[in-house]
Amino acid sequence: MYLGIDLGTSSVKVLVLDAQHAVLAVADAALDISRPQPLWSEQDPQAWWSALDQAMQQLRSQVPRALSQVRAVGLSGQMHGAVVLGERRQVLRPAILWNDCRASAQCTALEAAVPQSRQITGNLAMPGFTAPKLLWLRQHEPEVFAQTRLVLLPKDWLRLKLTGEAVSDMSDASGTLWLDTGARCWSAEMLAACGLSEQHMPRLVEGTGASGQLLADVARAWGLPAGVTVAGGAGDNAATAVGVGAVRPGQGFVSLGTSGVIFLATDSFRPQPETAVHAFAHALPQRWHHMSVMLSAASAFGWVTRLTQRSSEAALAHEASLLSLSAREQAPIFLPYLCGERTPHNDAHASGTFIGLRPKHDAPDLAYAVMEGVTFGLMDGLNAMQGRKPGSEALALVGGGARSNRWGQMIASGLGRPLTRDEGAQAAAALGAARLGWMADGGTEEEVCLAPKDTAHFEPNAPEASLLQERYQKFRTLYPALQPYFFGAQKEAA
Repeated sequence: MYLGIDLGTSSVKVLVLDAQHAVLAVADAALDISRPQPLWSEQDPQAWWSALDQAMQQLRSQVPRALSQVRAVGLSGQMHGAVVLGERRQVLRPAILWNDCRASAQCTALEAAVPQSRQITGNLAMPGFTAPKLLWLRQHEPEVFAQTRLVLLPKDWLRLKLTGEAVSDMSDASGTLWLDTGARCWSAEMLAACGLSEQHMPRLVEGTGASGQLLADVARAWGLPAGVTVAGGAGDNAATAVGVGAVRPGQGFVSLGTSGVIFLATDSFRPQPETAVHAFAHALPQRWHHMSVMLSAASAFGWVTRLTQRSSEAALAHEASLLSLSAREQAPIFLPYLCGERTPHNDAHASGTFIGLRPKHDAPDLAYAVMEGVTFGLMDGLNAMQGRKPGSEALALVGGGARSNRWGQMIASGLGRPLTRDEGAQAAAALGAARLGWMADGGTEEEVCLAPKDTAHFEPNAPEASLLQERYQKFRTLYPALQPYFFGAQKEAA
């Protein structure tokens, strides 16, 4: 038995996997986000631990015997977050999350301080990454920065609570801007530019390697055996790739979670920072991946559901699916930048925008526009990855938004790629974490990293693709036209 723990933005998921690849149980517990100021996004690390304990107690009530036979644990987590710890490894302030955009100015300063940063890290400096957050702390909360002795990513703070060990893995560390991503080691130069050194960093292991053992009191509290190995694990997207079997070059997935992602595995480090495409280490040794990221995906549909006061996202998605071709042609166009954007714009001040509203438009029209706008954002991402596209191989569809058949079909038509969805699509990261635990326990890649059996298949639809391409060309003109008017952009330019 193997346990996967996935620390997401909106919840903690836990999953038990057996050696025949059967998922025996899944449990989760919700998390809240604090936004005390514009562009800020924070969480209390202690809330992660409380949510993990709630989820584990659910598992213990569901499958106590399976938990008593767990051999290893794997971790997955939201990337880029900054958890700063003091001399006694106490948390000094709330964690600054991946979708926090306060550190735009610090990105410019970091790239000026290290002109070769893009070659070292494989990435543009973006506000969501960890390094700019520490530069912001040094400037705006100097008393906190002065007390900082250790900086951990979110899942690695959970690991500290689980094992007592300060460790990270290559994939998650890639999102800090402190990793020499090609060499898979900390970059002394990038750290020094932030006033830090390797002494402030956790030890690095591969995602399939052992990082420590579960503490005895934790094991007792959750009904786990003594001496359980905890794997290095992965950032959420690399863990998802392991969960869907996307570990060989050209394999990949589309994620409709809080954020939207297109992920393609590679066998070498090939940065493409000029188009804001991420180049990160994969969770498996000597493997890397490319990734386009948009900051609002399924979360944008949750927003429009609340805005229109519909009873559920599923009900609103159904209403949108009933729109006629004529209604879709005349629907507003939506820019899905509710939290700014990464690929391809790298603009923290980009804003969500409806264009073309008329009195006749109602909730289903807005819902359709949001689904379409997120699809256009994913199309932007794939276009930014020109030269990195897979052939005709299908991409897996994962995340909470993957439940919508209508949205899955739309994305397949927009991207011009077949999509597959399996029954565990909403828990792919937790499954990948469990699989990484399995490999840390001695399982081989060939044995463990199988593609799940798909339960839905979406092929591009030619008439829909034609409509989407026509509206996408209009969509592409809107960001450059509106960019000067986004709130905050003028202030930063000044």
